[in-house]
Amino acid sequence: MNPWPTQTHDMGKTRKMRDLMGAIKDKASQSKAAILSKLSVSAVSTYPYSLDVTLLRATTHDPFTPPPQKHLANLLSFGNSSRATASAAVESLMDRLQTTHDSAVALKCLLAVHHVIKYGSFILQDQLAVYPAAGGRNYLNLSNFRDDSTPLAWELSSWVRWYAQYVENLLLTSRLLGFFLGSNSCTVDKEKEEDRVSSLMNAELVRETESLVSLVEEICRRPESLDLDGNRLVMEILGLVGEDQICAMNETIVRVNEFDERLSCLSLCDSVELLSALKRSEECAGRLLAVPNVKSDLVSGFWRLIKETVVKAAKVKEEEGDGKLVVAMRRHSLSESARFGDRDIRPSDSVRFPSGRHVSFGY
Repeated sequence: MNPWPTQTHDMGKTRKMRDLMGAIKDKASQSKAAILSKLSVSAVSTYPYSLDVTLLRATTHDPFTPPPQKHLANLLSFGNSSRATASAAVESLMDRLQTTHDSAVALKCLLAVHHVIKYGSFILQDQLAVYPAAGGRNYLNLSNFRDDSTPLAWELSSWVRWYAQYVENLLLTSRLLGFFLGSNSCTVDKEKEEDRVSSLMNAELVRETESLVSLVEEICRRPESLDLDGNRLVMEILGLVGEDQICAMNETIVRVNEFDERLSCLSLCDSVELLSALKRSEECAGRLLAVPNVKSDLVSGFWRLIKETVVKAAKVKEEEGDGKLVVAMRRHSLSESARFGDRDIRPSDSVRFPSGRHVSFGY
């Protein structure tokens, strides 16, 4: 239940007071961390405090403005030295995310995690991949996040819950694909990716496609917040997610094209899973993000390919016989709610990077 049903003059004063207190808290925390850093004598003891200052500057209490790029770049720079340094950076970031009760701070922490996925060095991404020790879906543990200090904070809380779920889905999908989706440091050569996809077993190909569709579905579940139009922090988040959306669509195209070559040899079970995933993706039409500078041909071509493949797959299986596909699709729809069960991050799961090295999600 929304504790702030209407906006009043007193609420406006409350928001201004909260913003002022947040700014004072940011300044005090950063000053304290800076003083402790200067008091440190050795390089070893200096490091944690410089990290604290960097993290505090990148995750302030300002609910309208995204972290300056220079502060995010400074945070990512902790992945350019030792594995221990990168590990400390990820641990500090996650600790701030898990302990804050402020919606703006939580969103900026999640934004920083997203930057690690997209722009972080291999070693920093590696440390993110092995966090936490205990896996499982919703491991960021923000599904119950609530900040009711102001109407804006309450509104942003829904974005925290959604963004955390989205980042979890992004990591889960990356686990299945074998690389961090949308990452600059793990750019996959199109030809090599097509070769890898062509070597997958049908069941593996279905799982990867289903995972990409699930990620796109999560994008469509973003909050509808009319009051946040023009909020630069939210716009920054949607910009990054929009880039991921294009990557997910491109990766889906590669796999659907591969399926087109295999339709006649798919088992009934694989056909049902494929059709279910593609039909779910069709339901996302009209609800995806409008991404600037993206040719309309990509989007229209994507939906055309999905529709054509659904028709082809259904026709092939119907020709094979006896209405089994219809019955199987009905049964599958009844158990649709359980489809995320195999998407949990487990200690035995790993990301297969192009180098051939496996990075476990968990210890």
